[in-house]
Amino acid sequence: MVDGHADGHADGDSHETPDEKVTRNWNELLQELRVTQTGSQILAGFLLTVPFSSRYADLTDGQVRVYLAVLCGSVLSTGFVVAPVAFHRMLFRRGQRRWIVESANKAARAGLGMLALTSSGVLYLVFDVTVGTVPALVAFGVALVFFTLLWLVLPVVRREEA
Repeated sequence: MVDGHADGHADGDSHETPDEKVTRNWNELLQELRVTQTGSQILAGFLLTVPFSSRYADLTDGQVRVYLAVLCGSVLSTGFVVAPVAFHRMLFRRGQRRWIVESANKAARAGLGMLALTSSGVLYLVFDVTVGTVPALVAFGVALVFFTLLWLVLPVVRREEA
């Protein structure tokens, strides 16, 4: 930890040019996206196999709708977390790095939100199929609260304390 910051860079660090800061932010964002992309792609891949399983025919119409909603959510999540790669590829060497980093940050946040919602939805579907709707609603709610506290509230509280 340097200057009170774990990454050694305080905001307004006089030793870092604006271009260096954007480059560092881009590299940090890429590291974060690697983890998120893997999780969202594994979830999407798993969901794509569901219709081909023997139990799919046993799903109620409501469960099929939930399945389709979480499948769409996983595709959206993957789209959001992969979008920064497309931004970079399409704007490579065009002097747009600051826009890429700002837009990639927004896409990554949207992707995390969709991943939390989709993961909670998958949990709902599994609980609904295996033990019923009421436990499924509880599991969905607990998962959403968990993701909200861990991925949103905790960092916001920490940011306010810093």
